[in-house]
Amino acid sequence: MPEPLPSDPPESMRAWRVTALGEPAEALSLDVLPVPQPAPGEVLVRVSAVAANFPDVLLARGRYQVRPELPFVPGIEFAGRVASLGEGATDFIVGDRVVGSKIGVLSEYTVLPASDVWAAPSSLSDVEASGLTVAYQTAWFELHRRAALQQGEWMLIHAAAGGVGLAAVQLGAAAGARVIGVVGSDAKARVAKDAGAEVVLVRGADDIVGGVKAATSGHGADVVFDPVGGEAFDASTKCIAFEGRIIVVGFAGGTIQTLPAGHVLVKNYSVVGLHWGLYPGMRPDLIAVARQELTRLADEGVVRPVVDHVVRFEAAPDALTALAAGSTVGRVVIQVAS
Repeated sequence: MPEPLPSDPPESMRAWRVTALGEPAEALSLDVLPVPQPAPGEVLVRVSAVAANFPDVLLARGRYQVRPELPFVPGIEFAGRVASLGEGATDFIVGDRVVGSKIGVLSEYTVLPASDVWAAPSSLSDVEASGLTVAYQTAWFELHRRAALQQGEWMLIHAAAGGVGLAAVQLGAAAGARVIGVVGSDAKARVAKDAGAEVVLVRGADDIVGGVKAATSGHGADVVFDPVGGEAFDASTKCIAFEGRIIVVGFAGGTIQTLPAGHVLVKNYSVVGLHWGLYPGMRPDLIAVARQELTRLADEGVVRPVVDHVVRFEAAPDALTALAAGSTVGRVVIQVAS
């Protein structure tokens, strides 16, 4: 049985809110708000840890696909414990450790549909588990749904030392792919190799196109994981294999990918989009499969979120600033409660 929570939910809580669009340090304000009450089918969660994501930076800047009305609470994935249940939310009991995702979790308590949370793997701490939902499900859907990755295929991963990049490296290696990672420094190269990358290329120091062709004996990359865009996408089109698949996940580099339709035709490859956030509403059955597989892989020790560092709740803007600077390896986690 889970240990009981220290007390019943209080009437108020602290929450970080974006009060004006801009860089996180200027956009965020630490405010006191009422603790929300769960409606039927919802759960109230006492948040333990929030994993910072690049979409949090984009939300603060007003450049994310979803633009909540000001002021709003950012944060999109977390680990915590169920504090109370709305009517009909029968899959959990108070005290259960859970992980989940929605916009608005950078607060001491959050309320969300019971379907949007799932049991935290017992093998992971709250800090580790907070980074399991978005990055790992994004990578899982990229590999197994959109790319149909096959054992033995070459997989090129841009930003391979970032949160979602390391998830893709771990899951790609677990699926039997031969992983080539692109990173920003020698220090990040070591992390990508430890996660399972067979070959690592350093952006700015190595010839990405030449390096991929050399590693694959001219075959090229069967699958490309691209959360960067811009020059990374352009390089991918030059080293993609026959019938290869480039999966567009984002554009953290600041330049949205431009599709060269004529080149796609001549070289016979595919460019496929992935917006993981659509799946919970459109294909919840696949979400259930991904959760089950990720829990199994975590409990078997095959995947484990890499944590760069942890900051106190009061220093949450520092976490997003570090993420925006691109200097982190793996996840930056905001510790909300012990």
